Amino acid sequence: MDPISELENKTIYILREAHNRFKNTALLWSIGKDSTVMLWIARKAFFGQIPFPVIHIDTSYKFKEIYAFRDRYAREWGLDLLVSKNEAALRAGMSPQKEKFACCHALKTEALKSTIHERDLKALFLAIRRDEHGIRAKERYFSPRTLDFQWNYKDQPAELWNLYQSEIGKGEHSRVHPMLHWTELDIWRYVEREKIPIVDLYLAKNGRRYRSIGCASCCSPVDSRADTIRKIVKELETTRVAERSGRAQDKENAYTMQKLRSLGYM
Repeated sequence: MDPISELENKTIYILREAHNRFKNTALLWSIGKDSTVMLWIARKAFFGQIPFPVIHIDTSYKFKEIYAFRDRYAREWGLDLLVSKNEAALRAGMSPQKEKFACCHALKTEALKSTIHERDLKALFLAIRRDEHGIRAKERYFSPRTLDFQWNYKDQPAELWNLYQSEIGKGEHSRVHPMLHWTELDIWRYVEREKIPIVDLYLAKNGRRYRSIGCASCCSPVDSRADTIRKIVKELETTRVAERSGRAQDKENAYTMQKLRSLGYM
């Protein structure tokens, strides 16, 4: 079996295993490349029809291309799409113009918390990768969260021989990370192989492209001439530029990201 198929098979196994153990699950779809690949594989894992809701945390400040892509493929793929917003924080004036930590916590983490409570979710699929950020390298495939959504990054369960911790207490939930073993280059090789649609912000225009997308005010393009998926793959085989170098740096430093994630951030 080729390496990309091995990655895919492990992800399918984790998706099926978690859904079987937890029953009440949902998948978080940011509309970025990683979560779109996870969504694609989930459709394969469950024979074309995902048996759980797909959640988009909407800050109201995403790129317009993200919203257009979300609405189109939610329809085409028959998704049970839930759009979650922290309406109270938005009415109170929370925006990316505020301090980045406060904005991310209010518009992303708090919105996610509300949805998990309302739906009584026991597990949530997220498409984070270990190579994406140093703090995410501390994660496990099955990562428990406490009643108040805290992540204890100092006490993560051991995962040996595909044995995953699925025991959770009352009111707790687990974050399941089926893409943890992938790299950015793996993602794009898979997109190329499977011909997966992606938001065209990832493709270079006028010598610039986005490698990571989210809220428009927090993302910047990087220098690139990769205007096709094949060219992105070739570029990533040699680049030394960090994937999230175009993200707002006051949020991306290790301490801030660790603090955000310990409080329930994605």
